[in-house]
Amino acid sequence: MKIGIVGAGKVGSACALAAVVRGSARNIVIVDRTRKRAKAVATDLLYGSPLGPKTEVVDGDYDDLAGAALVMITAGINEKAGGATDRNDPQGRLRLLDTNAGIYREIVPRIVRAAPKAVLLVVTDPPDPLADIARNSAGHGRILSTGTFLDSLRFRVHLAQHFEVDANQVEAQVVGEHGVSQVFLWSSARIAGVPIGAIIRERGETLERVREKIESSVRYANITIIEGNDASQFGIGIVSARIAEIVLRDERAVLPIGSYNERFGVTLSLPSIVGRSGVVRILEPEMSPEEEQALKRSAASLKKSEDGT
Repeated sequence: MKIGIVGAGKVGSACALAAVVRGSARNIVIVDRTRKRAKAVATDLLYGSPLGPKTEVVDGDYDDLAGAALVMITAGINEKAGGATDRNDPQGRLRLLDTNAGIYREIVPRIVRAAPKAVLLVVTDPPDPLADIARNSAGHGRILSTGTFLDSLRFRVHLAQHFEVDANQVEAQVVGEHGVSQVFLWSSARIAGVPIGAIIRERGETLERVREKIESSVRYANITIIEGNDASQFGIGIVSARIAEIVLRDERAVLPIGSYNERFGVTLSLPSIVGRSGVVRILEPEMSPEEEQALKRSAASLKKSEDGT
């Protein structure tokens, strides 16, 4: 199976690297506005590819995306270049929307002309409103946002570190926006089936203090990474490669991922069944009244950001 990656910057390159190492697809085509950069990235990866699962990596133009089952879109201005690295900014990643919306309106029709049956995976920040831009530009609904999949993994990792357990034993989700209004589902968080709240009480801690610490670490994880390495790229690269595998293999895996939600009128993340055509079904998790209200506020924030773009 074949995937395309549009955008050969730091995030696009990380997506390509993860896809090659994981063997996410048999063929990978990298497209960039600077063909020389796309060729350099593809060639560099190709030299290491014999040590992994059989993968062909090439650079190309939009026409070379023909036959791709999924196309990742990573093109656009990032948080550092776009001035979205202020923890006190209530807009967060949404500050990048106007600039990146223009880029998406230009490139999405070109992708669709070449690969009309492909699922489009929006990776560029802010991915949720950009997925709505892509949906309108593409004229179909096979649009995914990477959404809160990475945020949920960050949540699990920080919980695991706090409680000194393996992150694979932690069940925890973040829903809503991939951004500052994201919603942490503490009410359903578990470690090996044991509610987080019960474990916190046993340790003599308070939920409020644990929650404040972990939510801050997760909500601003991208900024912390950018402060040290200029770009948050590797985690989202692995996440994007995993999403590609789920789609290409029609796995029907359940994960918190962004897709258009008719109830809210925007793209946001809820646990969803993902297969060959994208999101097959959106699931409604049990939430506390506080979490339900927070999700509504998150949707409203996304809706407001899209007005006028």
